[in-house]
Amino acid sequence: MRIISGKYAKRQLFTLKSQKTRPTSDKAKESLFNSLGQFFNGGIVLDLYGGSGALGIEAVSRGFDRAVLNDMNRQATAIIRKNVDLTKESEKFDIFTMRADNCLKVLAEKSESFDLVFLDPPYAKQQIAKDMKKMLDLNLLNDQSRIVAETDSDTELGEQAGFSLIKQLKMGKTIVWIYRKD
Repeated sequence: MRIISGKYAKRQLFTLKSQKTRPTSDKAKESLFNSLGQFFNGGIVLDLYGGSGALGIEAVSRGFDRAVLNDMNRQATAIIRKNVDLTKESEKFDIFTMRADNCLKVLAEKSESFDLVFLDPPYAKQQIAKDMKKMLDLNLLNDQSRIVAETDSDTELGEQAGFSLIKQLKMGKTIVWIYRKD
């Protein structure tokens, strides 16, 4: 797995050698970022279930100002730290090791707000809906923020209150749902 494009392009990323994370393949990541608009002009990204941190690091590589990367698994956040070190710009990344709901509370207390959020939790449908509602309730999203949720092909997310479904990408057994805050 590597960083696909931008200022950190072609750097090989570390991944956790376990079944606890499911890294997004390079092909899927490239397709995802092509659909989001390949490069960005600033903003803040949140990867709430960071795994290796690849999606948040890719977003900063392509022009986001900063990324918040969280995973409740300490081994995963150790990998995230190693991958952030590869960028030589660790000041652009905040890394947390906590449950998603606790992380959202902490970010709200810090008055954070995000332009792009990646959600790829282990129990997709119920958790994604809860996370999206909580982000709205805690005012963690900027106007026109986009949420990128990844599920398996058997999971139907559909419409979510407070958001418009703007795109659905099918990539093999994975479906990526892209929402915009209303």
